[in-house]
Amino acid sequence: MVQQVKERIQTTKKYLRKQTLHTILEQFDDQLMKLSKKDRRVKYDKMKQNPYSFFRGSAYLFYYDVTTMPFSYHTPIDKPTWVMGDLHFDNFSAFQNEDEDIVFDVDDFDEGYVGSYLFDVLRMVVSIRLLGEQQGFHEEEQDQFVEKFLKSYYKQLRKFVSGDFNPVTTQFTVDHTKGPVRKTLKKLELRKATHELDKQTSLDEHGNRKFDRENIKLDSISNNEYKEIIRNWEQYIASLSEETFKGKEHYQIKDIVKKSGAGIGSTGLKRFYILIEGQHNNAHHDDIILEVKEARAPVPAYFFPYSDAFWEVNNHQGKRVIATQKAMHHKADPYLGYLTMQNRDYYVRERSAYEKDLKPKQLVEYKSVKQTVKSMGKITAKIHARADEDIEHGLLEYHSETEIIKAIGNNVDGFFNEMIGWSKFYKERVEQDYLLFNEWLEEYFYKKN
Repeated sequence: MVQQVKERIQTTKKYLRKQTLHTILEQFDDQLMKLSKKDRRVKYDKMKQNPYSFFRGSAYLFYYDVTTMPFSYHTPIDKPTWVMGDLHFDNFSAFQNEDEDIVFDVDDFDEGYVGSYLFDVLRMVVSIRLLGEQQGFHEEEQDQFVEKFLKSYYKQLRKFVSGDFNPVTTQFTVDHTKGPVRKTLKKLELRKATHELDKQTSLDEHGNRKFDRENIKLDSISNNEYKEIIRNWEQYIASLSEETFKGKEHYQIKDIVKKSGAGIGSTGLKRFYILIEGQHNNAHHDDIILEVKEARAPVPAYFFPYSDAFWEVNNHQGKRVIATQKAMHHKADPYLGYLTMQNRDYYVRERSAYEKDLKPKQLVEYKSVKQTVKSMGKITAKIHARADEDIEHGLLEYHSETEIIKAIGNNVDGFFNEMIGWSKFYKERVEQDYLLFNEWLEEYFYKKN
């Protein structure tokens, strides 16, 4: 009898969670994102690889959960932080900024919005655990990685509050990093300026550069798509910063292709690569590749308190994405802009030769992961402290770092302990949800689609 009751309880809990998962996947991927059956299959095939991939592709489930959980260290609703919205281990990389400095920083701004800083921190610490598990580190080591990230984040915030560092100009270069991050930056410094052009394009028999359509991730576009981009290109040019504008001829279009093979959460969003004239004094920099990517409403916006002030300024999703990047980066990409085509918002950025991700093989040793998460903690503090009244055209009329330090208060150890304990709990939930997700695919999605 007791065994039957136990089984009914467990079955009911599992059923209710799977129904929650079903409802959220259907609402976001089908009703809101309107992903095709094919795109949903592609996305879910990526998500079912492992729990970390599932976590990366299900930000809406994460926010559904955490926005209903009580935490002790939120900032007040009227003192939000400009958050990245999808902060996880794989959304950091090395790249070149406007001044041609090679830096390590966050690199995905599609979910940028305003809300409690804690949501970025919560998402990041869970990703650290999931990455740690994937790399074979045991629970105690994962605890230590999370703690290193949190301590680094907090210490850097304190340095900004005290005025020892200025978040507006703080950058993380070879001179300010260690371990895998520093090695990645040093390797990137050796890369040829033509790396991306050599990878994505080739010269035809007349010496004209075109995209290499033999590349499995590049496809030709239709005549209608080509005309639509040409017709709306002036929107993009008008959106460019006056300080970095290089003259209309510089942005003259030479070739356009579709780009496939997006990240997990971006599956189904339209993306194009555009080759522009460039007209640079250095022949190596002559032609430039731009990425044009569709932008949708950020996932956190469906769960955070609504911000009229934010949407009044960022009434275009592409504009919102690049505004987030400019708010968080010192010397951001000079090609950042936006446009609208067929009622879809897009943002534009350079596809630079100087971009490089960390690789799993660099994160095998305990010390390597520890050094990496410490750098990521400092960077997270920087983006939170920078995107406020410190910057021109900022939305926030106060210093976010001050409000975050106030929210954490004097019980810093309590903050660390709550984050460490909660991240362990939620990492286990992600692993359980991952199993339910795979069951749901077999029991429902694959049969229906």
